[in-house]
Amino acid sequence: MQLTDPKGRMHTITLEVGKQFHTHKGILDHDSLIGGPDAVTVTIGTTTYLALRPLLPDYVLSMPRGAQVVYPKDSANIVGMADIFPGAHVVEAGVGSGALSMSLLRAVGEGGRLSSYERRQDFADIARANVERFFGSAHPAWTITVGSLQDALQETDVDRVVLDMLAPWECLDAVSKALRPGGVLCCYVATTTQLSTTVEAMRAHGTFTEPQSWETMVRGWHVEGLAVRPQHRMVGHTGFLCTTRRLADGVEPPLRRRRPSKGRYGESLAESVAEPTDPDAPKEPFRPTLP
Repeated sequence: MQLTDPKGRMHTITLEVGKQFHTHKGILDHDSLIGGPDAVTVTIGTTTYLALRPLLPDYVLSMPRGAQVVYPKDSANIVGMADIFPGAHVVEAGVGSGALSMSLLRAVGEGGRLSSYERRQDFADIARANVERFFGSAHPAWTITVGSLQDALQETDVDRVVLDMLAPWECLDAVSKALRPGGVLCCYVATTTQLSTTVEAMRAHGTFTEPQSWETMVRGWHVEGLAVRPQHRMVGHTGFLCTTRRLADGVEPPLRRRRPSKGRYGESLAESVAEPTDPDAPKEPFRPTLP
């Protein structure tokens, strides 16, 4: 349950028979809420709290963390823009604290399959505990493997792949082998340099469509009578999202018509994309060779 006081401060607790919740205002017996209806008020001392079963976004922001969580605004974008559907087979790498895993499990449902890969055992343990706490038990559609995606991934005919890691471009070979034609790859990265390297690697790989990149910023609004204005604080930049789709075997991506501007890739590479002397000569796309 999530308890919210008149000032908007929230406390998330797991109800257990015979247990108590202690605050500086007083004590609340868990038994007074167990078996009762949702969305009620309880009084602790002289303060009235609103008691609600937490939504997934509320739970994600209050659960124990091993690594930084994927914010709900980004999870919603991943589920929507990567077209995660009920019954899909999704591969996820970089589980962290399990925030994105729960959104993916909600989307694929019990008839789907989520295969998660995490390099660190401690992160995997925290994520597993958070997921089981939220769903009440182990989710039947979820398996988590401790290890590197490049080494451990053996699955094929995967519908979607979601990478939340430092260097997703290192996994493109493994992802290309696992994804079915038309499948979606979605990468979540934090910095512009990671985004640039990821996009250029996708273009150079030759088995993916032209990547699409964006970020999402959410600004809340204060609404009280005629006092309507943006909130002073907002959830600004958290990360970049990039999606692409797997081409069928033997299909080459169409040539890009847009030519990069001079200096876009540095002076040494700018010469390779200079305009041809013959105005009728075909314009070849620039495909950088990554180190």
